[in-house]
Amino acid sequence: MRAKSWSFALVLTLAIGVSGYALWAYGGGVQRVPVHPEMIKVFNEHRVLITLHAVGASLALLLGPFQFLDGWRKQSPKAHRILGYLYLGPGVVVGGVAGLLLAPRAFGGMVSHFGFGLLACLWLLTAWLALVAAKGRRYADHRRWMVRNYALTFAAVTLRIYLPLAMAAGLPFEAVYPAIAWCCWVPN
Repeated sequence: MRAKSWSFALVLTLAIGVSGYALWAYGGGVQRVPVHPEMIKVFNEHRVLITLHAVGASLALLLGPFQFLDGWRKQSPKAHRILGYLYLGPGVVVGGVAGLLLAPRAFGGMVSHFGFGLLACLWLLTAWLALVAAKGRRYADHRRWMVRNYALTFAAVTLRIYLPLAMAAGLPFEAVYPAIAWCCWVPN
């Protein structure tokens, strides 16, 4: 298997795993996983926003990898465009706006609020810049903005890698979560 095939398979597998987890854990308006008591309170007060964020972000996370398949994109530009609008609209816009509205309520104080808030702003901004580039037929720019945008989308995966690693290392959740609010997306 070629390196590009391996990377696609890995990204898609991680996207499916994290999306499945998010939709199961938060997507139905029911809290199904144990979390910090302060997070339960926010969940109970903002079920609709959390559900919208989980569903929108999961859609973007799942559709994104297919948009980078060169052969498919060249063979079926119409399908690429349709999936792109689904990725951007119900995916990034719904997930990003809900994320932006949730950021001030994130566990971990101001550091987390700003980390997740800036992530949401950049997620929405890079989506807009990618769309403007595509509409202007500047496809190289469009591709660069979409790579950046999916790197931000992939924060959902990296957050869920860092959290269990931090817990396994014995780091206290209260101390590590604000740092992960930044570490889940800045390196991406």
